[in-house]
Order: sequence, then C-alpha cells, then structure tokens
Amino acid sequence: MSYLNRFFHEVFENPNQPGGKLPITNSLESASDAQLAEHLKIDQYDSFQLTDAVRPAMDLKVKPCQGYRHDTYIDEESQTKVPVVMAAASREELFPLFLKLIQKLGPYVDVVLESSHSSVEGGHIDLYREQIDMSVLTSILWDFEDLLLNDGCTGIAVLNPNTPQEIQFEEHKLLIVYGSPLEAYEFILEQHGVPEDQNVKFITEAEHIHSSSEEYAQRFYELRTALGLDGNQEDTRGQYDGQDYSQDNDSSDGWKDSYGEDGAGGVC
Repeated sequence: MSYLNRFFHEVFENPNQPGGKLPITNSLESASDAQLAEHLKIDQYDSFQLTDAVRPAMDLKVKPCQGYRHDTYIDEESQTKVPVVMAAASREELFPLFLKLIQKLGPYVDVVLESSHSSVEGGHIDLYREQIDMSVLTSILWDFEDLLLNDGCTGIAVLNPNTPQEIQFEEHKLLIVYGSPLEAYEFILEQHGVPEDQNVKFITEAEHIHSSSEEYAQRFYELRTALGLDGNQEDTRGQYDGQDYSQDNDSSDGWKDSYGEDGAGGVC
C-alpha cells in the first residue's frame, strides 16, 4: 500500500460548532496528488516529530508543537464539571510519557480500547475491560507500541473508577487526563519537556488527515485479544469516556474533538 493511500481519512472540524464538519473546500482539496504526497511525507515541524497516525492540512493553520493546557468540560448527563489536561508530545517522548502517566492510576485499572477502523456502529466502538493488573497491561502495551503510536484509528484509555481519573491516548495521539487532582500529571509532563501553554493549539482544532492500514486493523484485533476483549464488552459508561463532554462556556474555542464521529462514513 502506497504512502499516499495510507492517508485516506480527511477530517474537517468547525471550531465554532463542536463536532461539526467543514465543507470540503480546503487546502487539501486544492492540492495535486504530487503536492499532497510530498506534504504527507513531512513528519517534523521544528523540533516536534509526528507519529504516522495523523498529519495537519497543508495550510498549517495549526502547526504541531509540544505543550499542554487546562480545560473544563461538563458531563452532559450529570452536568458535573470535569477538569482536564490536554497535551501534545513529540514522538520520541510520547509513548514512554503515556506509560509513565498511567502508572499514577494505581496497581489495578480498567481499560477502554477505542477503534474507528470500521464504518459499523457509526464508525467508532469502545470496548471495556475491568480490573487489569498494571504490570500486565504495561507489558501488553509495549508489545503493541507501533500500533498505538502510528495507527490513526486506534485509541486507548486507562482509568481508575475509584478515583475517578482517566488517561486517554486517543487516535490523534494526544494525551488527555480527566479528573482531579492533576498536579502529579502536570509534573510528569514538564519532566518530559512538555510545557504548560494555555494558548497551545492542537491538531484536532484544524483540518487534518488520519492514517491507517489493513495491517494496523489486524493488529488492533490482536491487541483486543491480548486484553481479553474478544467478547462484546461495549463501553456503556456515561462519564470520562472521551466522547460525551460538552465544552464549558469559559473554555477557549470549540476544542471538542469529533472523537466519536471522525470515523463515520470513512474507511478508517
């Protein structure tokens, strides 16, 4: 499969309408195949290295960079305000950083495996696994590092329902920490060179392209099996699942990612 064909899933989000999509009149549509192929080969902006999972649009309205910021979201069902830290880290730091963050959740955690590989069920499924030993989980995640870093249709969330706190490593390869207190997670981010910047913009806030492949889709099912998710363990939670948050009116711009809708109608 060619490099260009792997980048097939275009996402056009309207920051003024959370979850909305822009019409396809953009820098990607106007580019020739050759221009687009050259653009998709670019995997580094300044010192920030991208994974293979996603690329920004050619107009670079949001230039990828390292940083984290705070937000507050409201659970749609309970109206509970949820403090959030959202972070972008360069590829060389990203996976070790994710593993270090989840260690703070405790020795036993729940896991949600997230996929938008199929157009079935609106293009997005969440599979829930309760009570997995952290050391076992960490070993499994190392075995699937390539998939988790480079597949734009795979995400994972690790949570402690007793805290409750959750860390999401989502399909855009952003790190999102839900719940309080957040200071320990902020310290880890800063230890890894990810500075606080309330003005930082993320790749989800502009046009971007997702990448996946048949090989990654197969690896996803292998990860699903390794985590004991061969059955129909649908995630029915109403809180901290990365999909059901509406933005607090005090937050900046319409951050809400079309996380549960990105895959709709696409191959991914």
